[in-house]
Formats: sequence, C-alpha cells, structure tokens
Amino acid sequence: RGAEVAGSLFKVKVAEPVGLRVKADTGLPMQVKELLGNLLCVCTMDESGFDVKDGVTCFHGNPTECALLKFADEFGFDYKVIRATVRGRSPHTRDDGCVKAFSSSRKMMSWTVPRPGGGFRVFAKGASEIVLERVTQAVHADGASIVLGDVEKGRPTEAVTKLEVDDSKRKRLMDEVISPFAHQAMRTIALAYKDVDELPAPDAEFHPTMMNTDGSPAFLLETDLVLVAVVGIEDPLRAEVPDAIERCFQAGIDVRMVTGDNLATAIAIAKGAGILNIELHFDKEGIILPRCAMEGKVFRKTVHDYKSDGEPIFRQDKFDEIWPYLRVLARSSPEDKLTLATGLHQSMLFSNSERVKELQQQGIAIFPDRQVIAMTGDGTNDAPALKYADIGFAMGISGTQIAKDAANIILLDDNFASIVTAAKWGRNVFD
Repeated sequence: RGAEVAGSLFKVKVAEPVGLRVKADTGLPMQVKELLGNLLCVCTMDESGFDVKDGVTCFHGNPTECALLKFADEFGFDYKVIRATVRGRSPHTRDDGCVKAFSSSRKMMSWTVPRPGGGFRVFAKGASEIVLERVTQAVHADGASIVLGDVEKGRPTEAVTKLEVDDSKRKRLMDEVISPFAHQAMRTIALAYKDVDELPAPDAEFHPTMMNTDGSPAFLLETDLVLVAVVGIEDPLRAEVPDAIERCFQAGIDVRMVTGDNLATAIAIAKGAGILNIELHFDKEGIILPRCAMEGKVFRKTVHDYKSDGEPIFRQDKFDEIWPYLRVLARSSPEDKLTLATGLHQSMLFSNSERVKELQQQGIAIFPDRQVIAMTGDGTNDAPALKYADIGFAMGISGTQIAKDAANIILLDDNFASIVTAAKWGRNVFD
C-alpha cells in the first residue's frame, strides 16, 4: 500500500498500487529499481508466488511474501524469471548461494548469491525495526549510500558519501514512515542488502556482539546492512471476523491476539477486530491502558525471574497480575504462546474471590474454574503450544505439516470465523 524507496516516500493511495508508482517515478534511477526488484524476487521462499488465470491472480504460500512479489511485478520484475536465472538462487545453482530462512527469533531472513564480478551480495528482509537496528547505510535516489552510524574502520567507502548521519535518520524513518504505516494497520517490512568479499567460515558466522530478540547471536551476514526500502503491507481483516469475535465474547470465549507484528500494527488491527475496545482499553486521550498490550520481550521480562546464567524462571504470581488485562501481545515468539498456555492452565486466580470481585468492578470477568485454552498457529515452532492447549487449531492452507499434526482441529479455510462454527457444533454435541 505504501513504501519509502531510496529516500522517496510513496504514501498510501487506495486507487494506485505502489508498485506502479515506483515504476513511473523518473526520480528513482533504474539501478535502484533493479536492486529492489532482485532483492524481492531472490529473498523469498520457493513456496511463495502467484499465477494469473483468466485475469484472476491466485496467490500461494506466505501472504507477506506474495505481497512483496506482486509489488516487484508491478514495477517490472518477474520473480519466476529472476529465480530461474540468478546464480545461487536458481534450482541448479542453489548450492552456490546461502539462505538463512526466516525464524521467529531473528524476525528476518536473508539470501546470499555470488556477484558476477566476484564476491557475494546478501539480500535481507524482515521486521522493520529489527532490520533498522542492523543498518549502517541507506541507498538514496542518486544511487549512492549515506552513513547512518559510525563507519567501521577499514570498510570500503568508494560508494559511500562522506556525509555522516546520526541516529536522527533512524528516528525519522520510525516517525515518518514506519509508525504512520503501522498505525494504519499495515505490516512494515524493511529491505536491505550488503556486499561481501567472501562468506564467513562456519566457526565465525556469528556477530561477536549483536544479538537476536531471543538473545541468540546474530548472523554476521545479517549485520552492517544497507537499507533500500521500507514497505507497508496491509493484511485486511476478513469482513466476517469482527462479528465472529463479538459472537465469541457473547458465548463466554475471551479472544486475545498474539502476533509477530509490531505493537502499533497489532493495536490497530485489534481495534478493527473488536479485540480492543475504545471504552474499556484506552484512556480519554486514546492511549492504550497499561498491560492491555505489550511486546513479547516486555512480557517475558515481566513473568520471569532470571538466574545468574540467564536461565528464565516462570513466576505464576507475576503472570496472574497481568493476564486478566492482556489483550494484545506483539512481536511475540512461539515460546510466548507456550508461556501463555502454561500460565493460564496453572492459574488459580478464579479461587481468589476478593481479586475476582475487584476485576469484575473493572469490567473483567474471570471464568469460575480452570481456564480452558484454545490456541491457533501455523508454524512449526507453534507445535508445542498447539499440543499443550486444550484445543489446538492449525491453519489448513498456510500451516506446516508439523503444526497440523500437533493440533486437534485444522481450519481448512484459515478463517477465524470457522472457530465459532467449531465451538457451536462442539457445544451442541456436548449439550
């Protein structure tokens, strides 16, 4: 829906696809468009793509990657041609490249391919604020790069303008690009690259100091990147979802949102879906109330104590302080889902009549028995939470086989509204 490409901002326009506007923009040099087009087509998984049949576009695979490939197609780059011809990406030269598949701990992926003149080019994409932390330069419309942070000594500088820019550049991107997109319920993806002379040895592939969100070391190839673009992708709610969530509430089923999206995007989507209520969960200025929405890293620190070696210790008492209020958990990991399921299973909050009465006065109803948990998921790493929950729902279209095997019910249409149907018939049989 929107993008910033090499410093040029393309605002959201409903009637004009952003890819067509990028194609028509004469201010963007062709080498920038080629760089972006190759990045999008190379750094996506084989399962993602689309076909046009009788004038109808049929997508398959990861929805976010499908949107990126459609974006590339709009400004003139055919992902099938690029995947088939780029060395290190094509099926018969795959061993010449190096792919680091997306993981929830990194919230990004990369694909490294050989350069025709020697060396390698790393294409990377991922959650905007995660990639932004690893960016040291940014491509501008003139095709050059500008420095975002300190330039490492000895770093090749022939393509780097001498102008140094401090953290204000990152702040501008957050304030003027990423946050506005996120507040419009769009997922923001950063696209970046870097060139290296050689691939790191297996025993030296990790960065000595930079860490992923889960505390594991970052891949060296995914650091010191050059930012090319930030794109905003809208994944609109299906029309039937808000009504389905309202029916869940009426039936005594409390719906909470656990997502990998950033906090602003998650809050905007949850408001549209009815998971967050303006009257109950926001103050008079429209600011969300404490504990109603939080990021995974805050959640983990809140409900755990840590040993001297960093091993987490789950604290049920701390968990019971926040779960009645928690509506949205953003930038979460699969482990957060398991923590939620475990904590809700173990919670005895319902037996504390004084606390239950206090929560009722705040408009929060607590089920008068052990919490019965249904969990949805589509990824392999969601399997433990799906297995632990009382009812695990896996996605039939986008879900992995491991997630389906761990689940109790498979949603053949990947539609949340189908959960309401399952609950209705399940209760009918029980009654």
